[in-house]
Amino acid sequence: MLRRSALTLFTVAGLVMSAALTTAPAVAAAPATAAAYPTTPVYVSDGVGSYISGTLTWYNRSVNFTGTLKSVGCRRAWYSVFDGYANPLGPRSSSTHCNTVTSVPANLPANVVGGGSYVGVCLDDANGKPVTSCGVYPRP
Repeated sequence: MLRRSALTLFTVAGLVMSAALTTAPAVAAAPATAAAYPTTPVYVSDGVGSYISGTLTWYNRSVNFTGTLKSVGCRRAWYSVFDGYANPLGPRSSSTHCNTVTSVPANLPANVVGGGSYVGVCLDDANGKPVTSCGVYPRP
């Protein structure tokens, strides 16, 4: 279920990105190769020791997250891909982890023409409430 604060953050980010995309001049793209999937580094921290760190790999109809969750107390990772109109395309979350460092991979659906426009990554408490601002990562 999408939280109101995350939705507001992602909606604003999507609108800013949409405005930037509609005013940018057209640029010819280089031909794509099978091994040329773009990646984006991710880092979201609560400032007191817990963090999510990893990499988003952008595919045509999905985004993969590979990375690590370090939890001080109990934390979980929350992610969602959004289309260009700020519509969520399928949020995911890890299970709750307490006082540990663990891998938290996720395959995020982006089954729309052109794939996802951006991903939101949040560090949540054990009850699914964000403990910090979420990171917003646009498609490269």
